[in-house]
Amino acid sequence: MLTKPSCVLWGLGALMLAPIFLGAAESSMKLDWPVFRGNAEQTGVAPIPLPEKLDLLWKFPTQDGIEGAPAVAGGVVYVGSLDEYLYALDLVSGKEKWKYKAGPIKASPAVRQGRVYIGNADGVFYCIDAAKGEKCWSYETEGEITSGANFAGELILFGSHDETLYCLTKDGKEQWKFKTQGPVYGSAAVAGGKTFVAGCDSKLHVLDAATGKEERSVDLGGQTGATGAVVGDHLYVGTMTNQFEAIDWKQGRLDWTFQAAERPQPFYASAAVTDRLVLAGSRDRRLHALERKSGKEIWSFATEGKVDASPVVAGKRVFAPSLDGNLYILDLDNGKQLDKIALDGPIQGSPAVAQGRLILGTTKGTVYCFGAKK
Repeated sequence: MLTKPSCVLWGLGALMLAPIFLGAAESSMKLDWPVFRGNAEQTGVAPIPLPEKLDLLWKFPTQDGIEGAPAVAGGVVYVGSLDEYLYALDLVSGKEKWKYKAGPIKASPAVRQGRVYIGNADGVFYCIDAAKGEKCWSYETEGEITSGANFAGELILFGSHDETLYCLTKDGKEQWKFKTQGPVYGSAAVAGGKTFVAGCDSKLHVLDAATGKEERSVDLGGQTGATGAVVGDHLYVGTMTNQFEAIDWKQGRLDWTFQAAERPQPFYASAAVTDRLVLAGSRDRRLHALERKSGKEIWSFATEGKVDASPVVAGKRVFAPSLDGNLYILDLDNGKQLDKIALDGPIQGSPAVAQGRLILGTTKGTVYCFGAKK
């Protein structure tokens, strides 16, 4: 079973329907999943519900483990594997459109305006033509890249284990970079003209997305390898010191902290955040549902393995993968198990939800696509 390393050992590792007046292409884009947690704020919430019953529509084998989430745009699934390839798969059929050798990949790809962005374990960040599968440009960092890319207008943001958050132009030129005091594992959230990075220096940094200038930092009290989710004035993120926290990023203060009452463990997974709840997976083998405003636990659900993969919310259901090899489907309001789907191995990568389908990969290297059979 794969586990994520600690920072110390390795220097570390609103539910809205598209308006009916949108054109077909624009409406379709609203239903894509172009970045790690589905949107720039990194909330992990799908724009529409999934079908009531999920059938296996197709699966695709890669030659090594998948640790990142897929991205979906324009009817194509993009997913990276440790077999050193970035794959482009047809969303409907699962057939390979192309593959590009980009080195061992742990990060989640990101897609924007016909280009796919992905970093690898060798520290190289690639821009690939989405239609042709050909390299547009690459940029070298000095550390492993597990961070998915995000976008602030035309700018591209990603973190590296070389303790830096990078901002590049669409041509691959450095716009700015921000140095932290520890490796950056998670993706940067973007909201309100700001970008947010939390990493192994135990701080949340709030930066101007255009300039990279730091506006404030907040002490998290522990290192984090997760991606923070932003809703309004608050960012939600878990730490490796067993706490989950809500930070008022505008005021620069910690609003609440949650720790499990029994056998607390680190939070490696990124949270899904709705208007009411924060859904956070932990290494205590549980998914915790916390009231967003107070941090009070509303319910928790026990799996049979550590929960390192980030859950997603679609409609009134939570889709929570576990390292026990199961995808759990839970009622959002009460945590009751509605279904359980067994896959071929542990699930460390998070799901993507797009066009009425859920796509995810396993550490065995298999990409699964679920939806409604016609």
